[in-house]
Amino acid sequence: MNVAKWVILAVLAVPILELATFIAVVATIGFGWALSLILAGSLCGALILRHAGSGHVARIRVKLDHGSFAALQTDAGGGFTLLAGILLLIPGFITDVVALVLLVGSLRRTFIGATPRQEDGVVDLAPEQWHQVHDPSLSDHRKDERRR
Repeated sequence: MNVAKWVILAVLAVPILELATFIAVVATIGFGWALSLILAGSLCGALILRHAGSGHVARIRVKLDHGSFAALQTDAGGGFTLLAGILLLIPGFITDVVALVLLVGSLRRTFIGATPRQEDGVVDLAPEQWHQVHDPSLSDHRKDERRR
């Protein structure tokens, strides 16, 4: 079975599983509380997309305008936040649990294996992954100091 068939099967199965989960939650805590949880999750998703999502989309636009596709890979945390907001916006308990896994950094590292995002912009590379390139447009201050 190819990937497209699995994706179609998953897209068709998720609403059925969400409905079964909703019925189980209603049987456990009642319809009013279950509906309140669904609405609260959707509200949280809308807030996440409004606040965190708008900044991430702006960063993506700037990076794509400058042709920096590799820089998008280093900002995976923002992508996870966007995906979590979308999943929270979709009504259902299964999508809400997946969104919470994406939002909580330690859970994301446990389930997905994603590395923690560095806020200082520093990328650590092994010595064999980089080399120094001389930029002739920059003056060498050491030579200027030796001449004095």
